Amino acid sequence: MHEAINWLLTTIGALGYPGIFLLMAMESSVIPIPSELVMPPAGYLAQQGEMNMLAAILCGTVGSLVGAYANYFAAHYLGRPLLLKYGKYVWITEEKFAKVETFFHKHGEISTFIGRLLPVIRHLISLPAGLAGMHHTKFCIYTLLGAGIWCTVLTWIGYFIGQNQELIMKYSHQAVIGVVLFSVLLVAVYVWRHRRKAAQE
Repeated sequence: MHEAINWLLTTIGALGYPGIFLLMAMESSVIPIPSELVMPPAGYLAQQGEMNMLAAILCGTVGSLVGAYANYFAAHYLGRPLLLKYGKYVWITEEKFAKVETFFHKHGEISTFIGRLLPVIRHLISLPAGLAGMHHTKFCIYTLLGAGIWCTVLTWIGYFIGQNQELIMKYSHQAVIGVVLFSVLLVAVYVWRHRRKAAQE
């Protein structure tokens, strides 16, 4: 872990903002580069005066969007035709596929936003969004919101903690627990409001 963080510090220091953008784009797609090892070093470099905090967060956030769109387009233009044609052989019928589409048309915003905050899911949430053909404006806005919050949290952790990899991982794990609890609360409120609205109709 120490070697990985030192390598990322060197890489980000050498490549600058494009390095943050590239690493977060890779992290947001299918390449297993943990964001917990990318944004805190950027925060540390900002604390040292070698980077601008806001610029680092923006690069990480936009990089996350680009990586998410790579998954979105792959699912939409490659996965969707394959599932429609061959899905019946793996028990994915057109009826089930239609349910996925309907779900994302109704709840794509909350799903995408929360998915960007959660570990593992943040790498995968763009796939069902792409399969269902989620509206680009909504996908872009909620991906940016979720990714922006997560990048900001991690960058501030690096800014305040510095180069101590053990503390970085400790507080990153605590941040994960925090966003999971926040997500559970947000989903509960969303479901309550949705059911209340349906009951009124």
